[in-house]
Amino acid sequence: MSLKRRSRGAFSGGDEEAKPDLSPMIDCVFILLIFFIVTTVFQKPPGVEVDRPRATTGYRLEKNSVLLAVTADNKVFYGGEEIGIAGVQKVVRPQLLENEDIPVIIQGDALARRGIVSDVEKECLEAGVKRDRITDATQ
Repeated sequence: MSLKRRSRGAFSGGDEEAKPDLSPMIDCVFILLIFFIVTTVFQKPPGVEVDRPRATTGYRLEKNSVLLAVTADNKVFYGGEEIGIAGVQKVVRPQLLENEDIPVIIQGDALARRGIVSDVEKECLEAGVKRDRITDATQ
């Protein structure tokens, strides 16, 4: 019985090169990618640029929140679309079903009428948002 020994060294003279199997590494990369996609919090911006008033004090808010904007011409926007005051509850209620403690941030322009911003706050309260979860955004 003869035993043949195959050498895979650099001096073996064979045409085959040893290549690492990359399949497990690619699987790990895809699993990490899926993990980061699933755990990412997406925030829908209001879609309009608002000149917010300055504030002397402030604090950071959570990333997962509802952003509403009141422009200088007193229009209410969410996600780049004008929703008006009547559309605030239609936007906020589905968000509350997913997370009842979701904060609502109202970005009121410095030139917007305070009454419009107050009406948006009132609509949020009627939709079921807790008073301490409604915030006016400033710079």
